[in-house]
Amino acid sequence: MKEKKRLINRIEVPIRFSEVDSMKIVWHGNYIKYFEDGREAFGKQYDIGYLDIYAKGFKVPLVKIDCNFKKFVKYGDTLIVETEFINTMAAKIIYHFRLYNKENNELVADGESIQVFLDENNELILTVPKFFDEWKKQQGLI
Repeated sequence: MKEKKRLINRIEVPIRFSEVDSMKIVWHGNYIKYFEDGREAFGKQYDIGYLDIYAKGFKVPLVKIDCNFKKFVKYGDTLIVETEFINTMAAKIIYHFRLYNKENNELVADGESIQVFLDENNELILTVPKFFDEWKKQQGLI
């Protein structure tokens, strides 16, 4: 049986002073920003960034995002943001995220985001755009 190919990007993100709350831990809303950092880094590594998609005539707004908190992190910590592309036959881009504390490799949060395709008129695209199918083929996903 053929093993499923996985596309994963990993980056380091230092926790900045401006990201902590009065309890000196990262404010929960910043975890979504770390997911965004992961999506951008993934796009750069695999040539599927927002500007790449926009150049093909599409926009990809978020329609769902989930975050599950496991442990807290504080100012001075460094996160490892792991972003994995989840292949689907639907006209969607799905990423799964895992955030680890670099110091001890503990999972501090995980989550998922779902984006859909809109055309230049902001109309929802229900079929997979040709360029996205071609990108998946280039990546060895189909």
